[in-house]
Amino acid sequence: MPSLVKKWQSIQKELEEEEKSISISQTLRTRQLRVEFDGGRPVFSLRAPLDLVQFPSISCPRWPVECEVISNAIHHIGNFDKNIFEKQILMSFVSHSFEADKCPYFTCSRVGGSRVSVNSTSSSNDVNQTDLSLEFESRFESGNLQKAVQVGPYDYELTLRTDLYTSKHTQWFYFRVRNMKAGVNYRLTIVNLMKRRSLYSQGMKPLFYSERAATESAVGWKRIGSNITYYRSQPRTLYSLTWTLQFPYESDTCYLAHCYPYTYSRLQRYLRHISSNPAVVSYCKVRVLCHSLAGNAVYVLTVTSRAGENEEEGKAKKAVVVTARVHPGETNASWLMEGFLDFLLGNSDDAQLLRDTFVFKVVPMLNPDGVVVGNYRCSLAGRDLNRNYKTTLRDSFPCVWHTRNMVEKLLKQTDVVLYCDFHGHNRKNNVFMYGCNNQDDDFPKLQERVFPLMLSKNIRNKFSFKSCKFQVQKSKEGTGRVAMWRLGIKNSYTMEATFGGSTLGDRKGTHFTIQDLKSLGFYFCDTLLDYFDPDPAKVTYCLKELTTVLSDEVRELGKELDTNFSVFDLESGTSGSDSSDSDGLPLHLLTQPQTVHAEVHMMTIFSH
Repeated sequence: MPSLVKKWQSIQKELEEEEKSISISQTLRTRQLRVEFDGGRPVFSLRAPLDLVQFPSISCPRWPVECEVISNAIHHIGNFDKNIFEKQILMSFVSHSFEADKCPYFTCSRVGGSRVSVNSTSSSNDVNQTDLSLEFESRFESGNLQKAVQVGPYDYELTLRTDLYTSKHTQWFYFRVRNMKAGVNYRLTIVNLMKRRSLYSQGMKPLFYSERAATESAVGWKRIGSNITYYRSQPRTLYSLTWTLQFPYESDTCYLAHCYPYTYSRLQRYLRHISSNPAVVSYCKVRVLCHSLAGNAVYVLTVTSRAGENEEEGKAKKAVVVTARVHPGETNASWLMEGFLDFLLGNSDDAQLLRDTFVFKVVPMLNPDGVVVGNYRCSLAGRDLNRNYKTTLRDSFPCVWHTRNMVEKLLKQTDVVLYCDFHGHNRKNNVFMYGCNNQDDDFPKLQERVFPLMLSKNIRNKFSFKSCKFQVQKSKEGTGRVAMWRLGIKNSYTMEATFGGSTLGDRKGTHFTIQDLKSLGFYFCDTLLDYFDPDPAKVTYCLKELTTVLSDEVRELGKELDTNFSVFDLESGTSGSDSSDSDGLPLHLLTQPQTVHAEVHMMTIFSH
């Protein structure tokens, strides 16, 4: 009988607290404020707002107002063909570069770009175009081709547009071609590339897409071209890429690209698709982290099992943070990200285990503005976002500022056990990672190398552990990898996927396909399960292997592997990109009076 009385009193207390909560909520006129009571005292917290993200049925990215954009929507199907590398034949060719008229810095944006009417069938060829001339077009999402000049009957010199508001970073190309003749050898030469080395010198081929082949034979992107050569051109600071190709059909619509395109609109379609799946919505919340300079939404996904969310075991979940596409021209990173999300949001037992174990924070596209306009490396601030994770300029670098802020808040709530930023690499084949050497006593020596080593064992024919580096260079202090490591995330990585292909195992000498890139996301999830397995056997085995291998390397240097020796000494060469000169103040601030520069400088000093 006493137990029934206690139960009845408990129910009455709950009803009274619920009435108080409703009364307070009605008084404050809010549905987002959650009111609970602790010892009779109200405790306030915020509910996640419902339907915060509204995906448009037709994607409408915002462009800088000076950008001319054609209205045609472009969709491509995938392709899983393995195309073998070929040795190249050296050729000699003289080309010239052209300067583009640019606005000095980003001012404002609008949906669809410039209000100037654009003729979608116009050609960007020289004015002496004939009926036999190819028609080039790149004024669409992620497109990049500034100029095409016909220098022979079937010979064209192409100039790429530099990243908007800069004079650098010509690497990414993506353009449309029409008015071709079938079976004719056309030569295309890009004349203003800026990198000294390229995988095109090691057998990589450009990507090609035919609308007729896609419609009639379901053939998507494929590698194409012969006589491919990458060489220094005139002026001596520039490089050229030349190749010969034949179009398979007469009067077709074709596209050429540096890597498989992945647009901002595609990401929005993908997120809209998963957000319409009730099963996925139960454990995946899509929100807007912030808006870019142009006003495009930067999305963040929170993925975790709902069971136990409000219980103690839910609070005990550790976090994993994964980001991608800070460099817009590295489209392979988005395919890797899509593969990662396909696995994580799937219905497999392993995916369920990951969601039960961790809280995942995922930012799939950090630089939507750069992706939209077809930049290779920079945002509309004219700067490399992956050199500005330490910034205090929230309004100039919103995407990385809010990402870092999100991680800082997350670290106050739980342990972030791993951070990884997905990238693409232009100068090396295979997949590999950059990490950070840890010297803390509470973190086992060489532990930061275990996860990459496990990945190499899970993807033996694609992932190269020998290519991994763990240096923390001063020039990389502003990168996501190093900034997150400085916040205390010991396992902090950049994962680099080549633009080319593999040199390993049974995949040696083949290009990566879209399916290969997506599979890297699957293996990343699989390796998370291995690394955080409650049974430490796999981690212990990898640590022993690392100790043995590094001891042998150290012994060759006549030293001993102890706490006084840093394995940093074993690594040579640079890690990451050699294009680290796009940091500093955003361009619009550089045009302001010197007093503004001084104020920004002082703000930066006091922030550290």
